[in-house]
Amino acid sequence: MIDKDFTPLFHVLSSEQQILQRTDQKAFTILSILGVFMVFFMIHFTKMKFNWFIFIMTIIYFLSALLTIIQLVLVIVPRIRKDKFSTKKQPENPTFFAGIAKFSTPESYAAHLQKISKDPDKVYQLFATQVFSLGKINQYKNIAMKRAILFFVAAITAELIIIMSLAWTIAMGWLQTVSDVGTSIL
Repeated sequence: MIDKDFTPLFHVLSSEQQILQRTDQKAFTILSILGVFMVFFMIHFTKMKFNWFIFIMTIIYFLSALLTIIQLVLVIVPRIRKDKFSTKKQPENPTFFAGIAKFSTPESYAAHLQKISKDPDKVYQLFATQVFSLGKINQYKNIAMKRAILFFVAAITAELIIIMSLAWTIAMGWLQTVSDVGTSIL
C-alpha cells in the first residue's frame, strides 16, 4: 500500500472542490437575479419618457448587464490554459476529468491507473497536480466572479436611478397639479 500521507492533500482537494461548487452556485444565482431585473426593466422600457439622463443611464445599465453576463459565463465555463509544470512531457493525469477523458476505453484507463499506483511518488504527484489545477481554476473563477459582482451592482444601481428619476418626474407632475388645484380653490 502507499506509504505517503495523503490526508492533507485530500483535505485541500475537498476544500477546492467545495469552493468551485459554491462559486458556480453564486454565478447561477446572480444570473437569475439579473434576468428577473432585466425582464422587469424591459417590460417598462417602452413606457418610459426618455430624456438625456435616462438615455445615458439606460446605456450604462445595458452595458453593465452585458458585462455581468460575460463575466458570469467566464465563471461558469472558465477558460483555463494548460500550465507547463516541467520541461519533460507529463503523462495524462487519471485523477482529473481532462486526463480521464483522454482514455479511449475503461480498460486502458484501468491499466494506466494500475501502472501508476505502483509508484507512491507518482500517485502523490498526480493528486498534487489535481489540487494545483483546481486552485488555479478557483483563482480564475473568483476573479471573474468579483468582476461580475461589480458589474451587477453597477447595472442594478443604474436601474434604480432610472426608476427614482421616473418616480421623481411623476411626483413633480402630481405635486404641480395638486398645487395648481389648491391655488385655484383659494
